[in-house]
Amino acid sequence: MFETLMRVTARPQPFAHYTTPELWNDPHVSRQMLELHLDPDAELASRPAGFVELSAAWIVSRFCLGPGRAVCDLGCGPGLYTSRFARAGAAVTGVDLSQNSIDYAREAAAQDGLTIDYVLGNYLETTPDGPFDLITLIFCDFCVLSSDQRGVLLDRMRAMLAEGGSVLLDVQSLAGLAGVAETTTVETAPNGGFWSADPYFAILNVFKYGAERVFLNKYTVVERNRTRESYNWIQCYDPGGLSDLFAEHGLRLTEILGNVAGDAYDAEAHEFAVIAEKADQIRV
Repeated sequence: MFETLMRVTARPQPFAHYTTPELWNDPHVSRQMLELHLDPDAELASRPAGFVELSAAWIVSRFCLGPGRAVCDLGCGPGLYTSRFARAGAAVTGVDLSQNSIDYAREAAAQDGLTIDYVLGNYLETTPDGPFDLITLIFCDFCVLSSDQRGVLLDRMRAMLAEGGSVLLDVQSLAGLAGVAETTTVETAPNGGFWSADPYFAILNVFKYGAERVFLNKYTVVERNRTRESYNWIQCYDPGGLSDLFAEHGLRLTEILGNVAGDAYDAEAHEFAVIAEKADQIRV
């Protein structure tokens, strides 16, 4: 038992493990994630319904989404944003790696009479050709990617952008990282719960990597017949560092915002949002 606990609580190298696809496609967990997406008050898988409504309205207005405009939402989930963009008249594409989320989004679009192109796949490997006037990546999804993955995604985004097009995404800030404390906690679920319908123990290790500006929520889920691990890495940024990263991949930040609802940037807030365009874009 001692050796097992030593292994479970050992500090991994930043981004040494990537378990996002397994998390979103586990039959039980993916259903729990979908329920959280659709809970109007939950903040674990998406933001509360009030903020989604407010931010979607701002995005539609800010980027003139309507007939003749094309938008792609990466990590679209069950279509909380794509449905709102489509109602504005835009041509909408959503990409997500969760079969449950895509199935729900397609059914919801059909029921609402909306034409939305939903693509099942990991947006690091599967992206539509475009071109798109707007590409969105919302709920700090960018932060869970390793350095190599971020480079792949930024290159794909740039290739997908129409001339004059924009990227909108949000990230965790260094102020958020400052508030992270390393902890170890244990959850007992004798009747099952988020991680499994069967009884389990879930050990959460929070690791902080100050020099790398990263923290990790590592879950070790112990059931009677299996043990599995889930790694939720969060890379944190300041506007200057994010600007430099985008520039390396031919993108230029044009606006720094407080969030994807268009609020003013706050250096003390735990998140911020950016708008970017092709660095060589010619403005007339």
